[in-house]
Amino acid sequence: MERKTKINAQEGRQDLVITREFELPLDLLFKAYVEPEIVEQWMSTKVVKLESRPHGSWQFETSDPQGNVVLRMNGVIHEFVPEQKITRTFQMENTPYPVQLEFLVFERLTDETSKVTMQIVYKSPEDREAALKLPFAAGINMAHNRLEQVVKQLI
Repeated sequence: MERKTKINAQEGRQDLVITREFELPLDLLFKAYVEPEIVEQWMSTKVVKLESRPHGSWQFETSDPQGNVVLRMNGVIHEFVPEQKITRTFQMENTPYPVQLEFLVFERLTDETSKVTMQIVYKSPEDREAALKLPFAAGINMAHNRLEQVVKQLI
């Protein structure tokens, strides 16, 4: 089965571009990224903080079945334009991966479809390659599939 989420990782660069078209109106796609209750559902993680505004911060935690936190992610939102773009940092705590910079652009395709384009900039080409060796592509595609399923239930 072809993955709907596309990843463009050009050789020797320290960034990659992720695109995904959704069968969702733009306002609902954007809400899926900024409303904690929706984020928790499609990302299967706890939203500790999500300040969807310029200079806001965010923190997510993922726990094992016993309730032990196994992963913390956090960052700062630098730019926030509703239904258009979010610029933020992303860091996974207690991992060897450095902070990355993410540019998310949201586009209306039709009244019922929309698209998100994410450019992720890593500290170095080597850091990007290390991230790509993780089950990154499959994981983001699965997360985007869940996003679409969760948000369609809101319609």
